[in-house]
Amino acid sequence: MKKIIFILMVGVVFSTIGCAGSKKAKTATTTPPPPAKVALEHPKPLTAKEKASYALGVSIYSNLKGQSLGDIDINLLAEAMSDVKAGKKLKIELAQANEAISGYQKEQAEMKKRKADAIAKKFFAENAKKPGVKTTESGLQYEVLTPGTGKKPLATDKVTVHYKGMTLDGNVFDSSYKRGEPTSFGLGQVIKGWTEGLQLMKEGAKYRFVIPSELAYGARGAGADIPPNSTLIFEVELIKVGDNENK
Repeated sequence: MKKIIFILMVGVVFSTIGCAGSKKAKTATTTPPPPAKVALEHPKPLTAKEKASYALGVSIYSNLKGQSLGDIDINLLAEAMSDVKAGKKLKIELAQANEAISGYQKEQAEMKKRKADAIAKKFFAENAKKPGVKTTESGLQYEVLTPGTGKKPLATDKVTVHYKGMTLDGNVFDSSYKRGEPTSFGLGQVIKGWTEGLQLMKEGAKYRFVIPSELAYGARGAGADIPPNSTLIFEVELIKVGDNENK
């Protein structure tokens, strides 16, 4: 009898311990400790030397991008500067530096020209198939959006026009419409594509021109918005033919 009672008591004790352990385990898994607070770090202000160093980097790379050298190896650039500073033997001596730079610029310019020419060739071929598009002997393409009834300008005339200029990717680089007023100029003062195209128009007409690079800004381009060898699209409205330019 005592043995039975002892066994029952041991069972109750272990049962109680097991329940307690189960409750503790459940509590441990359902109530995680609160996350430790992370102190906010404030950036350390740059010293005058650090500001100048960073600013010089901005200036150098911005200048390189403007010279079509934006894809150079930055790591080698930093290594070369470090070598010069430390007085180490250079991989390319200063006397050959300009030749190496100009050679790479020429290579990049030729590569970009081939790419631009291929894109333009495809665009002109597809555009020529559109109804109403005509191509002149020079390669200028034009489409009459609105026919005019006034007089035609001569190459020596001044004209007043409204216009919008775009690159083949649709980027609008200039617009008299956006400025809110037309512009006037002599036909002898503009790109060849304009000189030729506007002489096809009559006052009151609106044309769409696709101008090959050689009739626009060619290999030199025009600022940041018109890269070298760019084919340009213009929508031009001839408002008025003015007096002879020579007068």
